[in-house]
Amino acid sequence: MTQNLDDLTSQLIDAAKRAGADAADAMALRGTSVSIDVRGGALEHAERSEATDIGLRVMIGKRQANVSASDTHPETIRTMAERAVAMAKEAPEDPYVGLADAAQLATQWDIEALELADPTPEPDPEALQADAAAAEAAALEVAGISQVQAASAGYGETQVQLAASNGFSGAYARTDRGTSCVAIAGTGAEMERDHDGDGRIFQADLRDPEEIGRSAAERALARQGAKQPPTGAYPVLFDERISSSLIGHLLGAVNGAAIARGSSWLLNALGEDVLPKGISLIEDPYRARVSGSRPFDAEGLATQRRAIVDDGTLTGWTLDLANARKLGLESTGNAARGVGGPPSPSTWNVALTQGQKTREDLIKDMGTGLLVTSMIGSTINPNTGDYSRGAAGLWIENGEITYAVNECTIAGNLRDMLRSIVPANDARGHLSRVVPSLLVEGMTLAGQ
Repeated sequence: MTQNLDDLTSQLIDAAKRAGADAADAMALRGTSVSIDVRGGALEHAERSEATDIGLRVMIGKRQANVSASDTHPETIRTMAERAVAMAKEAPEDPYVGLADAAQLATQWDIEALELADPTPEPDPEALQADAAAAEAAALEVAGISQVQAASAGYGETQVQLAASNGFSGAYARTDRGTSCVAIAGTGAEMERDHDGDGRIFQADLRDPEEIGRSAAERALARQGAKQPPTGAYPVLFDERISSSLIGHLLGAVNGAAIARGSSWLLNALGEDVLPKGISLIEDPYRARVSGSRPFDAEGLATQRRAIVDDGTLTGWTLDLANARKLGLESTGNAARGVGGPPSPSTWNVALTQGQKTREDLIKDMGTGLLVTSMIGSTINPNTGDYSRGAAGLWIENGEITYAVNECTIAGNLRDMLRSIVPANDARGHLSRVVPSLLVEGMTLAGQ
């Protein structure tokens, strides 16, 4: 018999109190996932998993410990609580540990408005296989494609329940549906590959698998004949597919945990310009049908819409309760956690101000430089923001794409790079990180 997740978290909290905990919070997850891989038009691999995971955090004074399990029997819950309390008694004191005060807790939210779960039935494996096969077939129909390395489709549903001894209890469910394809162009030493894919909360929003397959094929063909670019200082255009990684570095630098440790290249930048004037970075956890949306954080605090960067100026850090206490600030409602560990700061949905020009306009404006479509490896100095990554893409000469590029390195300093970005207008609005293609002037390229 399937146990109610609310009952499970209540049992965990009660067991923790009986074992001697001063305070406790609990998390329960129930998930189902199905994945299908196709090769040569036939089923290659099918996998289905179902699991319920539980996690418990207990506090003894200013000491805490976490335990987790995938067994939900009463004896397991009792043993978890006893072990967690024993561990907490031996843990070092942390003056910043503690649950939220009752006045800080979220008390009402509108789950339906967020549309986090598709109400339509779970797709049959045959439907997933048909999508994967259609993507593969569409890629193979494109002249020059020698094979499809992978074509996959999948579906998942997760139920989340949070509860704490301070009285908080909340739950929501998520679904996700995806299709992907990896195409290979050429043969032997001339082979190049690229991919495309789409993932949505609602199955009806998913792109056609044929479109995904063709796009993967066209991207692979565009990479053929790649060579190293010249070494020097050139403008670099980060394609929309990978431009969010630049904003990801900024989000990591304003994470409260990094600030509290003193290990961020934006440590003393509060109130300073970190992006060009006119550009803002907005966090919005209330966007419907978007994966980063949620009504409350992992500590039971209401999430909130906020400007991380407003008109180019950094306005604040991303904080959970513990790191907010370390910094003498208030939590921004950004605590995230899994069943196996304590909360830590994380961002939800973010959107960067888009520009007026298309990607093609920026290609013409940049004259001669590099359009980056993929990157590998990274050397990022968290204290200085020095940036170096392997890159591949397309070389631009006199505002026109001339040839494919690989085996090069792009380098700069994130503080300088982000203050000089020029955004295009091509961001995909359904993503959790809505970031357009970004042009950065004067980066260092190491090629031939």
